[in-house]
Amino acid sequence: MTKGPRDDRWYFNLMAPNTKGDKFAWLDPTSIYINQAAFQDLLADLLADLEEIEFDVVGGLDAMGFVLGAAIAARRNVGFLPIRKAGKLCVETDRVSFSNYSGRTQDMEMRQPAFSEGTRVLLVDQWIETGGTMQGAIELVERQKGSVSGLVAIAMEDTARALQLREKFQVVTAIRQGTRWQDECNAQKLSSFDSYDPKRVFPLA
Repeated sequence: MTKGPRDDRWYFNLMAPNTKGDKFAWLDPTSIYINQAAFQDLLADLLADLEEIEFDVVGGLDAMGFVLGAAIAARRNVGFLPIRKAGKLCVETDRVSFSNYSGRTQDMEMRQPAFSEGTRVLLVDQWIETGGTMQGAIELVERQKGSVSGLVAIAMEDTARALQLREKFQVVTAIRQGTRWQDECNAQKLSSFDSYDPKRVFPLA
C-alpha cells in the first residue's frame, strides 16, 4: 500500500467494520497494527503530539491498550504498567468497577503497589467511547497517589463523559477533533467501510 503524507492519517482507512453485532465495538482498529507502515505512522503521529507531555510510565488498559501502550512506552524509553480485567493478576491488587461501552458493568485491577507516590502515568487505550473504562483506570492510578499526566487513544468519541475527560486531562488522539474523521467516529460509521477490503491491510509476505 502506498501511504500519503504523514498528516493525512491514511491508516484510518484500514480499520474494519464490526460484523458481529451490537455486543462488540463498532469497528476494529487492530488491522492498523498488523500493517507495518500503518502502525509506524500511527505511532509517529501520537508521539509527535506527546512531545510536550512528561510521564514516567505508560499504563495500558486491557486488552488492546496493551498493544498501543507498550509500543509508546518502548519508543519513549519508559516502563509499562498493564491495567487488567479482574482476576488476571497473581499479586495483591486494587479493584474498581466501571460501565463499559456496551453498558455492562466490569471490574478492572491494578497491581498494588504499582509505583511510587507522585509517579506520572500516561494512560493508553485503543478507543474511548463512553469513557467508563478510562475513568476506572484514572481512579486506580489516583488511589495509589499517582498523577495522570495524559490520556492517549486512536480516537475519542464526543460523548458527554469523554468530553469531560478532555476538559480535565491532556488528551492525545490520532483522530483529531474538528476533522471529518471525528464526525464519522461520532456517527460510528467510517466512509471507508463502504470500500473496506481486508487484503489491503496485509503486509507483504
